[in-house]
Formats: sequence, C-alpha cells, structure tokens
Amino acid sequence: MKIEVCGSGCNKCAELEKRAKEAVAVAGIEATVEHVYDVTKIIERGIFMTPALLINGKTVASGKIPSVEEIVILLRGQK
Repeated sequence: MKIEVCGSGCNKCAELEKRAKEAVAVAGIEATVEHVYDVTKIIERGIFMTPALLINGKTVASGKIPSVEEIVILLRGQK
C-alpha cells in the first residue's frame, strides 16, 4: 500500500505524516508513507487544499488532519 502526504512541510503537514505513520503501525499493515512537497506534483494529483492524504493514489482527506483512528479506518477500507 502506498500512502502519500501532500503539503509544503508546514506543521499541519508534518502532523499528518506523523499520524499516517502511526496509523500504519496501529493497523498492522505493510505500507510506505511518502511526503510530497513539490507544489506542481501536488496540483497534478488534483489537490488544492493541503495537507492532503492519498492512499494508493486516491485522495481520502484534504484540508484537514484526520485522527489516527480515522486514518486506520481509511487504511482498512483500502485493503
């Protein structure tokens, strides 16, 4: 599973990346978490509000920071 956090690197983006990594551990799944900082690449993904969370290329959250529990539910729904 591929998880992407899109954002410029602000505190909110860093928090989302931290929560995503924690959710992967809690869910007990195998996944990579990548942070996309490049604005051009973010726009190419159709993201206009950051931070954003993508799972396997699908945007599951944008402009907010889901809780670890919410991310776990999203991850389990993508299996």
